[in-house]
Amino acid sequence: MSAAEQGRARYVRLADRIARFYAPFVHLMAGATFLGWFFLSDAGLRGALMAAVAVLIITCPCALALAVPVVQVVATGQLLRRGVLVKTPDALEKLAKVDTIVFDKTGTLTEGRPRLINGSEIPTAQLRLAGALARTSRHPLAQAVAMAAGEVVPPASAIEERPGAGLAGIVEGREVRLGSRVFCGLAKDERGDDGAMEIWLAVEGRAPQRIVFADRPRADAAAVVAALKRRGYRLALLSGDRPAVVGRIAGELGIEDWRAACLPAEKVAALEAWTQAGAKVLMVGDGLNDAPALAAGFVSTSPASAAAVSQTAADLLFQGQLLAPVLLALRTARLAGRLVKQNFALAILYNLGAVPIAIAGLATPLIAAVAMSSSSLLVTANAFRLWALGAEDSQP
Repeated sequence: MSAAEQGRARYVRLADRIARFYAPFVHLMAGATFLGWFFLSDAGLRGALMAAVAVLIITCPCALALAVPVVQVVATGQLLRRGVLVKTPDALEKLAKVDTIVFDKTGTLTEGRPRLINGSEIPTAQLRLAGALARTSRHPLAQAVAMAAGEVVPPASAIEERPGAGLAGIVEGREVRLGSRVFCGLAKDERGDDGAMEIWLAVEGRAPQRIVFADRPRADAAAVVAALKRRGYRLALLSGDRPAVVGRIAGELGIEDWRAACLPAEKVAALEAWTQAGAKVLMVGDGLNDAPALAAGFVSTSPASAAAVSQTAADLLFQGQLLAPVLLALRTARLAGRLVKQNFALAILYNLGAVPIAIAGLATPLIAAVAMSSSSLLVTANAFRLWALGAEDSQP
């Protein structure tokens, strides 16, 4: 949180650049005010010095320096209170520019808590072999297998997790694979495709065993997708799962643009293609396979239950079982962007109005100090409007 609040976002860097030119300009202006009053009027040394000091005080760039950081602090604090952790300093700035949102399926649009539904068809010995591999992975399907297998499983060695494919290792002296049909040695269309979530278990010397799961979309996923559509975002779904499964979920949620059987590199290629076409892509994913895509997106977010590498790659994390935090983060980012621009405008208007008054000798140093402090309070109060705006209903 501290890194995100105090990082060097683009608007902060812009304010810093302005301040570098602003400070010498202000000193030159104060010097010119002193010389003008001293030589062109009868104010004398004291009057000229007081006018110059008033110019220096009234032009102190506090409002300009506070314009961005105070909005960042308020926005990130507001999001944290509602379960969204902002990790990078420019995340909100980028979110405000997003026009395309790309979702992963399992664990992102769905609850990510698949239930084994054909356990009675799987021999206990086979399930224990599958559990020996599954307990080493964070993939939702692997975790479901590990839970069904129980705590007592044989030791496994030489375990390798292949993104987009599955797990392979040696269990009880035999090669065991747990993953996709093709990874387990089956043709893509073998036994047809009923659209159920599945992985396969291939044990050396035995026929592959199908393991079937059920996973539900997040409770508010359809409502959030509809709300994002109404706000004009382009939506897409990229998943490593089979076309029948992905198509069913996409149909339920109303996402027309979907692609199935995507390897991690193919997800990255799709995001890069959208980026090259000028899109600003928000990637929402949670799995090990999504980490490269999260890094390739213009900005990215993951649920707090995501794999560690995905949490590291993401710019924001959201908690809970709902998808509404994604909508909340987008809305807050846009509000924050508007408030930053308003604060810049307030700071500029203040200087345009106050500086001529100070140069004209109509403001004492005390009045200048009050005006300068008031401008700082004004931009701070404007930033805190996020609390009131955030209190409004942001549910789909």
